[in-house]
Amino acid sequence: MNNSAYPGVPPVTDQARGEALASGHFYLVGGGIASLAAAAFLIRDANMPGCRITILEALDKPGGSLDGAGTPQEGYVVRGGRMLESKYLCTYDLFDSIPALDGRSSVTKEIFEWNETIRTSSKARLVRNGRREDTPPYGLADTHLLTLGRLSLEPEALLGDSRISDHFEPDFFETNFWIMWCTTFAFQPWHCAAEFRRYLLRFAHMTPGFNQLHGIMRTVYNQYDSMVRPLRKWLDEHGVRFRTGTRVVDLRFDESGALNRVAGIVCEHENRRIEITVSEPDKVIVTLGSMTAGSSLGGTNRPAVLNHDDSSGAWALWKTIAAGRTEFGHPSVFADHVDESTWLSFTATLHDPTLFSQIRDLTGNVPGEGGLITFPQSNWLASIVLPHQPHFIGQPKDVEVFWGYGLFVDRPGNFVGKPMAECTGREIMTELLGHLHVQAEASRILDDAICIPCLMPFITSQFLRRRHGDRPHVIPEGWANLAFVGQFCELPNDVVFTVEYSVRSAQTAVYTLLGLNRSAPAVYKGQHDPRVVYGAASALRSH
Repeated sequence: MNNSAYPGVPPVTDQARGEALASGHFYLVGGGIASLAAAAFLIRDANMPGCRITILEALDKPGGSLDGAGTPQEGYVVRGGRMLESKYLCTYDLFDSIPALDGRSSVTKEIFEWNETIRTSSKARLVRNGRREDTPPYGLADTHLLTLGRLSLEPEALLGDSRISDHFEPDFFETNFWIMWCTTFAFQPWHCAAEFRRYLLRFAHMTPGFNQLHGIMRTVYNQYDSMVRPLRKWLDEHGVRFRTGTRVVDLRFDESGALNRVAGIVCEHENRRIEITVSEPDKVIVTLGSMTAGSSLGGTNRPAVLNHDDSSGAWALWKTIAAGRTEFGHPSVFADHVDESTWLSFTATLHDPTLFSQIRDLTGNVPGEGGLITFPQSNWLASIVLPHQPHFIGQPKDVEVFWGYGLFVDRPGNFVGKPMAECTGREIMTELLGHLHVQAEASRILDDAICIPCLMPFITSQFLRRRHGDRPHVIPEGWANLAFVGQFCELPNDVVFTVEYSVRSAQTAVYTLLGLNRSAPAVYKGQHDPRVVYGAASALRSH
């Protein structure tokens, strides 16, 4: 891909590229998967020495939203897990070059081999009245089908900043299709219709098996252990510099030339403010915003507390640099509506096998095979997933871990009578056992469980209503040495809230900034395949 396709960025000659690689330095702001991927592409595809790549991260370790930590004694925590599927071409391109931790294959090969062994096939996607529903019908009326078809065909630009609920009657949001859709992807009725449309098209090929979660892929362990740790190890081996505990608070710009450029990076480190000088051949890649900013952990006996403070500084940085620069997008569209982007997840650590056995008997799935289980009667619209065990490297054989979340955190529970956001881990477990109709063993299970709630105010901020220009281009117009990556830059056709989106943005940024004659793999467009369209339409009608 030649970067002349980006307005305001001239093609880079082979001589200029060679000079940049000989003397330039890359500064990557943020230590999430987008920055880690960008560093890997710089090394693999641009022959950039790792010692000339610096990753600046405010927290104490990289990984961003792909996290996982804890102990059997204190409890494990994963804030969430991103869905994978076979068409994540950028992700698999990246991880095909990264050895798995055991050194026997690449991470990509490990993922595909693992999912050949344990394929997701839910026998209990929905559980009502303590009973599982095999292949639940979608329950769509003709009016719903017509609207879904119209949204799929209508150009995105015509949707403006409309909500999903602007296009459907209220009864659509009571259908099994919506319940399964919104809990799989975490959509709310007030979220962006344009983003919903992108999802309809991007995952059209998965529609026939959607009510059994066919095609969803998992990693062997949690995504931090299976993806971030191998990638970090590979970057360390190549000499990439990680500066953790370093919060970037501003960028200093030189806007006096034909093209604007970043001239300095202002950071806070150990209560000191420092500035990194960005010289002429240097490049800066900034991860905009953060889905997991302000995350707050509770405990088995204490609720999580809503936290509007972003210790990473990601939102504050975006607002600072975007002031007066429309080409940098509009961060307030995503950051200033936490009432529309908050939900709560929880991770349970169990030393007693009773609950896992009961859920296995109820669902007919072994852990790792069934995927997400949703309770449609839950006031919280709660869901859980039992991954294959162990879910953490080093997790003891007699310890089991599962994860869950609720979309409506302000509604009182069916059994505990309190909003989910105000519940302790024990109260969340009590609510869950009520929906599972577990009674005889409830006290034993509750006394054993370590359940850690996590309240996340920005977790679906990338789904909030937006207009054209609210998300900046990966390479902002008129800038010579700056790129944006992550969930809040604009990549036509692809969908946010995925690892793929972050990796694609990183690949695009690296190739374009350096003018490499390469391009990221094209977004899979199943909607252009008549077989995919026919399969999706048939499935929606027949269910």
